[in-house]
Amino acid sequence: MLYWLTELSDGGDVFNLFRYITFRAGGAFFTALIFGFIFGRPLINLLRRRQGKGQPIREDGPASHILEKAGTPTMGGALILGAVVVSTALWARPDNPFIWIVMFVTISFGLIGFSDDYQKVSKQSTRGTSGKLRFALGLVVAAIAAWWAASVHPDDLAWRLALPVFKNTLINLGIFFVPFAMIVIVGAANAVNLTDGLDGLAVMPVMIAAGALGVISYAVGRFDFSEYLGVQYVPGTGELLIFTAGLIGGGLGFLWYNAPPAAVFMGDTGSLALGGALGAIAVATKHEIVLSIIGGLFVVEAMSVIIQVLYYKKTGKRVFLMAPIHHHFEHLGWKEPQIVIRFWIISLILALIGLATLKIR
Repeated sequence: MLYWLTELSDGGDVFNLFRYITFRAGGAFFTALIFGFIFGRPLINLLRRRQGKGQPIREDGPASHILEKAGTPTMGGALILGAVVVSTALWARPDNPFIWIVMFVTISFGLIGFSDDYQKVSKQSTRGTSGKLRFALGLVVAAIAAWWAASVHPDDLAWRLALPVFKNTLINLGIFFVPFAMIVIVGAANAVNLTDGLDGLAVMPVMIAAGALGVISYAVGRFDFSEYLGVQYVPGTGELLIFTAGLIGGGLGFLWYNAPPAAVFMGDTGSLALGGALGAIAVATKHEIVLSIIGGLFVVEAMSVIIQVLYYKKTGKRVFLMAPIHHHFEHLGWKEPQIVIRFWIISLILALIGLATLKIR
């Protein structure tokens, strides 16, 4: 919205600043951060009044969770979503299709997560909306986003998979690009959802991953940068830096209240939306494989659940004391802040490795 102020510029005044993506990204960050600080406490108070007993706690989970986390309201992810939507709407170019693709995925998955959270708190049960229904709806949203992204990619990139490290290497997936992108988006959404099990555990790795993807978006959206780095040039993706900046600002505003002991949980409203957003950005920038590195922590969390379920069905035994894997470390005696901070460190390392793929060619 504010981008149109450039029409008032003669090229040498303050309005000219709105032409620069980096300036608008800074504006989006501070807008989202202030939004979080202003509306955080009122939202938490509203959720407490509406939800009563708060989010139901798994009875088969760590015993400390039943004692320490009972009564904490959920759906706090709505604070991040509000911050991201408002900041992006204000600072991004409204004529950029990639912004609308990522916003579509984020809001849609947020609504799917909201439905699940609402069912849980209204019924006071850990069982919310049917998993099959949530998965099916996620696939529909991802399919629309994948087709949309392929339709706005340049002709030489559309329907193709870019390989990291290997310069100018593209694999033409044809129509199979759509199911591949669907797996990326839905997989990212559910992986972040599985990671969201401890206070502050998911939101910081999401912000770290968003920061890395923001840098990638800006780099591949500039011809000079992409040519220098030897990566595919995807015109228009630089605007996604504004979205990721808003996500980081909103995430910090949320973390202010989610830091241990959490005053509010993100819930599926936030985790599904933010994971879906990361997947959509990766698809838009042709960095789907790099996302598995940057978001490696989420991959490990999801794989721990898959391995646990498959192994238990086959042998009747467990690989981990409890899945997802962060609960395994809880059962080993690690304190919650230890797990959270160590996982943050791992996320930062993986993000840096993912960013290194931009130069390793």
